[in-house]
Amino acid sequence: MVEPAKIERPTQLLVEGNDQKNFFGAFVDDLGIQNVQIQNFGGVDELRGFLRAFVRAPYFDMVSSIGVIRDAEESAANAFRSVQSSLRNAKLPVPASARRRAGATPAVTVMILPDDNQSGMLETLLCKSFEEFPVNGCINEFIACARRILDTEIERLDKARAHAYLATRPRPHVSVGVAAHKGYWPFDHEAFADVRAFLRNL
Repeated sequence: MVEPAKIERPTQLLVEGNDQKNFFGAFVDDLGIQNVQIQNFGGVDELRGFLRAFVRAPYFDMVSSIGVIRDAEESAANAFRSVQSSLRNAKLPVPASARRRAGATPAVTVMILPDDNQSGMLETLLCKSFEEFPVNGCINEFIACARRILDTEIERLDKARAHAYLATRPRPHVSVGVAAHKGYWPFDHEAFADVRAFLRNL
């Protein structure tokens, strides 16, 4: 289990994995938001244990707001219910729906990626941010060619597409999270409108 880092700021953003930690760290910096500490809670099955340790951690009493972001994977509804269960288990406020605040000191808000109703993950959202770029046509051709040559479906297609996009950038070997720090994702794109609102309202 991933252990919580030392609590240093009143607003805590808990995210799934180091890629999300890097991505949202860059996004928060881009928005100029202060006093947000981002913590990696690990995989989706680790949130419950992380939260139990988190609420017992030193300086938890300074926390005024908690945001939780995780991937929908196969079902946004199931992902949200899983987060609700983990929050309830840690005796934290439980929002009735995604992106709706619950409780106070700390208040809790949850966001499911790519949105409240769609299956997928962070990379699903990233793909939306470049779908109108001319290079997206090249990525579509590459994916179609790979499917034809391999005679198989590509698992986690959005991850493959996001990494294919990164292959066109100046430093193509970076992860999607590190790519955010290098300015490869257009944070001002409409695809990220809900994310911007969520982060600003923490």
